[in-house]
Amino acid sequence: MGLDAVARLGVSILSDGDQVSVDSITLFVALLCGCIVIGHLLEESRWINDSITALVIGLCTGGIILLTTKGKSSHLLEFDEQLFFIYVLPPIIFNAGFQVKKKQFFRNFVTIILFGAVGTLISFSIISFGAKELLGKLDIGFLELRDYLAIGAIFSATDSVCTLQVLNQDETPRLYSLVFGEGVVNDATSVVLFNAIQKLDLSHINSRAALVFTGNFLYLFLASTFLGVLIGLLSAYLIKKIYLGRHSTDREVALMILMAYLSYVMAELFDLSGILTVFICGIVMSHYTWHNVTFNSKVTTRHAFATLSFIAEIFIFLYVGMDALDIEKWRFVKDSPGKSVGVSAALLGLVLVGRACFVFPLSLLSNCLKRSEHDKFGLKQQVTIWWAGLMRGSVSMALAYNQFTRFGHTQQPGNAVMITSTITIVLFSTVVFGLITKPLVRFLLPSSQGFNNLISSEQSFARPLLTNEQELELEMGNVDPLQPSGLSILLKQPSYTIHNHWRRFDDAFMRPLFGGRGFVPDAPELSKGGCDQY
Repeated sequence: MGLDAVARLGVSILSDGDQVSVDSITLFVALLCGCIVIGHLLEESRWINDSITALVIGLCTGGIILLTTKGKSSHLLEFDEQLFFIYVLPPIIFNAGFQVKKKQFFRNFVTIILFGAVGTLISFSIISFGAKELLGKLDIGFLELRDYLAIGAIFSATDSVCTLQVLNQDETPRLYSLVFGEGVVNDATSVVLFNAIQKLDLSHINSRAALVFTGNFLYLFLASTFLGVLIGLLSAYLIKKIYLGRHSTDREVALMILMAYLSYVMAELFDLSGILTVFICGIVMSHYTWHNVTFNSKVTTRHAFATLSFIAEIFIFLYVGMDALDIEKWRFVKDSPGKSVGVSAALLGLVLVGRACFVFPLSLLSNCLKRSEHDKFGLKQQVTIWWAGLMRGSVSMALAYNQFTRFGHTQQPGNAVMITSTITIVLFSTVVFGLITKPLVRFLLPSSQGFNNLISSEQSFARPLLTNEQELELEMGNVDPLQPSGLSILLKQPSYTIHNHWRRFDDAFMRPLFGGRGFVPDAPELSKGGCDQY
């Protein structure tokens, strides 16, 4: 049978449903292309980012489909809620870890952990408690205690991508690093909390249940981190030893991509947090594996991971825009629109209060731990940090779909209200807060202050670790500014000193075994950019 006959056979056995799916996929991919083109044309303004563009196009498309189907549907495609976790979120989170600027990340490590982990727990507690008290009085339908706890995890997850699209890394490097680092740690913590809630036995609420919940959270957090480190190191060791690039760049790139995805699916297989695992794997692979491949593979992987992440982000916001007009979900709230507005307003208020309750107290705590005035956060910077984490996006939507829908559908009024409220908050926060962020940052943090922060941050990173004689030698280029002077430095500047000890251990033991910058002479480095900014 020739190729033409096979092609005709393939066309002939297509059912009407299959043809509709092909048409829908074609139109959906065309819309993705349109989002990219329109986003590029609007890039100069830096007011309308790609997420807002995809949301607006999704809303317009959903409205057109709603009119053409006479109110029956607003979707081109309908997806299982697990699609977001299995296929869409992994490239976004992995690229966040792979592209993270590790020097800035670990320089602000203590503050990032305070805001990203401890702050998320505080926000989760406030939102969960507030939702239980407020939503229970609105009579939106039956919701279990597990649902209220899940609501806390859902709305604790920030969307730093929208904020970073309007922040300038050169003008506000410390703020950019902190918002980015807090965002990825926050997402990982929120997903770990969400997974721990699903395993929690709520039939008996007592101190033992609280201990079990804490134990599950710590187990998921530590086990997921360990698995991410393990697979990242395994990929580095394999590529360093067999050096696939001698024969095929394609094999190197394929192995890196597959090992990255393997970390996620293995975490899901063992009931761990795939989001945290793939993020940690991304950091480890950027520190070791990326330096073991050839020059061409470095360029390819950098752009491949960034491209997959970008497409996944656009996909989510485009789908959310269309899903915002889903008749099935709004049918349950059309008889009482005021109730839906009340739920959305209550949850948005809890998001604002929950973030304020940890940003300002933890900023005060962080300032108390810092000796240098240049490293402390002023009130305007604290307000900027608070505002930067108010937007909700892909992680919140994915968690909401996972908790309140089954295969994209819901037949319970309470669940429908929660889905529509989540969509409303994502739309409002992304569009309204996203539009205000740029002028707000310009008003609170002028460009000159951002550049001064960069200079003072670079100086304060080295100066507290030096004596007067060493400062003179530093200016002459004869001393490493990262050298600690003793136990007193560990107490005064713990993050700097721990970072220095880690560098020594890394150079002495880890890089000789797993490779890395300076330890793989056969693989030339990129002249600039990339993942080597440690």
